Amino acid sequence: MTATFDKLDDKGVPPALTGLIGGFLYWKPGALAGIERIGGYLAGTVDLPAGREAPERVGAGEWTGFIGRTGAIALRAAAPSTRPERRERLLALLEMWADSVFVDPTVRMRRGTVRDPQSNAVRDERGATILVCHLRDGIRVLELRTGDAEPPGLGPLEEVEELPHDGWGSARQLRDLVALVRERGPMPWDPEAVARLAADTGMSRAAAALALAGTPGTDMFHKPFLDADERRLLDLKAGEVETARVESGRLEEQGWLDLLAGVLPADPADLWAPDAPRHLAGRIAAAWHLRHGRRAPIPETSRALIAEQESRLPAAELCEALAHSAADPLLAEDLDTWLNAPHDGGIGLVDATGRGTAPRRMEHLIEDLAALVPTVYAELPAGDPIREGLPALVRNARARLDHPGLLLAAGYLFDETTVDELRAWFGPHPYQGPEPLSAPAFDDGLTVAAGAAPPSFYGRHRHHPRLFFRPAVLGDDARAQRLQDTLGFGGENVLAGVRRLRGDYFTRIVARVESGALPVGAYEANPAASVPDLVERAAKALGLAPDPAALYLQLLALEAPTDRGVRTWNGWTPTRHRKAVAALVEAGLAVADKRSRAGRGVFLPGAWAPAAKPYRPMETWKAAFLGVEVAGYDGGIHDGVVLDRTLPELFADAWESVERGEGPG
Repeated sequence: MTATFDKLDDKGVPPALTGLIGGFLYWKPGALAGIERIGGYLAGTVDLPAGREAPERVGAGEWTGFIGRTGAIALRAAAPSTRPERRERLLALLEMWADSVFVDPTVRMRRGTVRDPQSNAVRDERGATILVCHLRDGIRVLELRTGDAEPPGLGPLEEVEELPHDGWGSARQLRDLVALVRERGPMPWDPEAVARLAADTGMSRAAAALALAGTPGTDMFHKPFLDADERRLLDLKAGEVETARVESGRLEEQGWLDLLAGVLPADPADLWAPDAPRHLAGRIAAAWHLRHGRRAPIPETSRALIAEQESRLPAAELCEALAHSAADPLLAEDLDTWLNAPHDGGIGLVDATGRGTAPRRMEHLIEDLAALVPTVYAELPAGDPIREGLPALVRNARARLDHPGLLLAAGYLFDETTVDELRAWFGPHPYQGPEPLSAPAFDDGLTVAAGAAPPSFYGRHRHHPRLFFRPAVLGDDARAQRLQDTLGFGGENVLAGVRRLRGDYFTRIVARVESGALPVGAYEANPAASVPDLVERAAKALGLAPDPAALYLQLLALEAPTDRGVRTWNGWTPTRHRKAVAALVEAGLAVADKRSRAGRGVFLPGAWAPAAKPYRPMETWKAAFLGVEVAGYDGGIHDGVVLDRTLPELFADAWESVERGEGPG
């Protein structure tokens, strides 16, 4: 068997396993033969050369996660979307595995950590233990035992993980699958199976396609993740693949190995039956339900709406957070953060992992949710899972912001800001954290102000002073005003996001969604559905039919009543829409025109305020109504709308302006 591996480029094996294996993914040539020798040593069938204490290690030991979980690899090897050079490496891996002790049902294996190993490997009649890789706080080892007695070890075993041994992936199953792929080619593909899997699990269509092909993705180093032929077979665009890669990446490699380990049929030949993809989709969905429960599927149109927004986090992550906030770690569990001084001399935030990833994601999540909640509320129909998830989302976000241990960034101050100034503003009490800092830091209970750390050996420039704040303490007192007055650049969005998530406007949005006043499938942006009495009142006052009256309210109150949006929200055909427009124009309540970036052909009478991206152009009357300033020097809009009223409230306020004689004209 080893001779076969010698002909393969083992460096190509980790890319073939991307999404199913973590680590640095660097394997030296001869890695498959190396795994084979490790298995032989554990089984007692291979002796070491003179002078060697243990077989050479392979990579960082990531491959040990495949023990008892080769079904996921077999699925990818059989999938039609796997490119040929990767398929051949997967088949070689499975061939080797089928002949190894790793599929022997009579032995038991476990992984663990040893602090001070006595050697690199040890073996006797009870079994064996071998060093797999070095970790930050110990050594990862792999242990095999042949009976009930404890095998020889390298030291006290900690963080023990019993490895599965009785699932899919017997020697016969692996050999049969390899032979079938080589004889018949890859298994068949069925787009309908993808649609069923998406509907049954709540995944996007693209993520469901990746799962059905055994190709969930988290790796960003081996490009392309999917090539053009693979995307074509899965019917995915490049952008969809990247979004699905991020979405599926939220379940770590070990999670995908566990999920897909037992989904293949007992007889691998059944994978080539005409209805095999649909049965496979059903088994994957069942495995998903066991681990994650049942979730309402998120419509592709809703995912597209989120993808259109300017956001800090990937759209796939935001869709899941919006619809299923209880499953998002940062929304479901409190996060403790504190200041640390990394090796480059700067001051930053970390959590219990020692990294700044979670604090940064929390800050980005706050910014994104503060902007997205009003959009989701207004532009998705009642009954949509993302919209229906808003009440739980807001409650969970507020609970996390109330946690006293959460510290967030509030921006950078100018280099010229002195320690004496920081002490005068926020001192004299020093910040007390679990880690020593290389710069003075002052804490007034709400704000922590850290002075600029001196340049270190690694950092060549002087760092800016920084501000941080505790959302749980943020109120309307003098400390909050001091933070607002001295807010650093880059921190305004997080602070504003916290206030917005806690504000009365979001409380009213939650109340509106929970009220059930809007019929399922209807849009809040359609006044005929959200404020039918107001439409009737306006129609009577204007002498119009209900359709043009509803359109008039939309032109008055909505920031961007585009033709596409109006037809979607109102459920109108183009013909019905044109009739409503014609009635408004004939009544002198609107004008037909073409204007840059408007997305519509009908406007309120009066002056027009242009805007460049990312801002929206609109009538100057509407800008004033929505609280957007029109610049005096060019008559344009250079800011975004920040709503503070629900849509029924906006429609009512706009109509009352008309009734008072203060409408557009």
